[in-house]
Amino acid sequence: MNYFKKKGSIFGPPQSAKTNSSSAKQVVPTNIATATSTGCCQGTDGCSSSASVNVVPMNHHPMISKLEQQVAELEKRVLNETELHIMHKKMMERTQDYLGHCLQVAQDNGFLNLIHNSKDIGPQPCPPSSNVATSSPNATPQFPATQPHHSSDLAAVTEQAQLNGWYIHPGEIEIDEKIGQGSTAHIYKGTWHGLEVAVKCMYPDFFETNDNGVAFFAQELDTLRRQRHPYILQLMGACLDPPNYAWVVTEFMSTTLKEWLHGPGNRRKERMIPLPPLKERVARALEIALAMQYLHGQRPMVIHRDLKPSNIFLDDAMHVRVADFGHARFLSDEEKALTGETGTYVYMAPEVIQCEPYNEKCDVYSFGILLNELITGDYPYIEKDYGPIKIAMEVVEENLRPKLADDRDGQLGELIDLICLSWNADASVRPSFAAITSSLKALQNRLFY
Repeated sequence: MNYFKKKGSIFGPPQSAKTNSSSAKQVVPTNIATATSTGCCQGTDGCSSSASVNVVPMNHHPMISKLEQQVAELEKRVLNETELHIMHKKMMERTQDYLGHCLQVAQDNGFLNLIHNSKDIGPQPCPPSSNVATSSPNATPQFPATQPHHSSDLAAVTEQAQLNGWYIHPGEIEIDEKIGQGSTAHIYKGTWHGLEVAVKCMYPDFFETNDNGVAFFAQELDTLRRQRHPYILQLMGACLDPPNYAWVVTEFMSTTLKEWLHGPGNRRKERMIPLPPLKERVARALEIALAMQYLHGQRPMVIHRDLKPSNIFLDDAMHVRVADFGHARFLSDEEKALTGETGTYVYMAPEVIQCEPYNEKCDVYSFGILLNELITGDYPYIEKDYGPIKIAMEVVEENLRPKLADDRDGQLGELIDLICLSWNADASVRPSFAAITSSLKALQNRLFY
């Protein structure tokens, strides 16, 4: 049941192949004589004797323009693929270097032979230590035992939903207009028992083409259902019948932080709307930091991994709601680091780009980029003519960061210092969100009250 209410050449015909050859020979010299006597257009008689022809310049012809556009798009794709190839090559080189370092550490500590011989004697019990040192790039890594991973089984989530009253049948929801879309879902405004809600409808083909699609969907729900905080998007319920009815139903928010700060549309250098007052921008930053402090204080800890303005909503009173937990992961006390590339390159920490072990400080890095965006009012790296992949390469290789705000009146110094600490390449230098909220509160009182 569907619950949504709701031929010839472009240059003209070819000349006849049967044209009399002697006639053609007579026409050519006549034209030549005319051109010689009158010039190209030196006499009106010579020009008026020819039939009037409207000639479309080749570069203005619609077919040519379309081809030029297609060529430009292909060139852009080739450039992106080249950048991606270079980046992956560098990542492979770093991985090889890291593996070589690991083998050297194993040899220096006398257990390389144990690793080499373990294939002959079968698997051995893992050592009790499960810490991964991520505080410094030069620190000697401690090798973890097999890490316990938080599993979010859809059947278990469905059972929880039914027990706790947030299981929703698709027939209970009236779908209205589409208000957004992402890489995995369309988002609609809807009505549920008379209440305005946002309905995130996962694409059916997402589950058909992705072996981990159901786990991804269950993970987002399992993360969102646990959160109770004024600055985190509230889950109202869910339809739990993928692939066709994998719907996440949340409170309805009319705008995002991205739209509030930049206006509608895509990235551009010029401003589309007036920049909100600094007081309001700092207030939004503090609310985001409070939400992240709450998530990082959970047990197990929740790492968002995709913090950016389009994943932060605003209510009618302009208070934030951190949303989109599709990439979020739990990090238990026993589990000190995660691996794997996830998130959005522009806001992604260097250790995540490089697929190195990372922890909750990757969210702090993203917040640093976001905080600078709020203070400057500019998209990150908008002054650079780089694509996302090129940005990621420069972040890792050249320590590239977005342009900082001009502190002409001397009021932004502490904010700029906080931004630089938050996006430091060394994750151990980045402050916790508890420290960030404390700093922002003090700055807020000093600047505005």
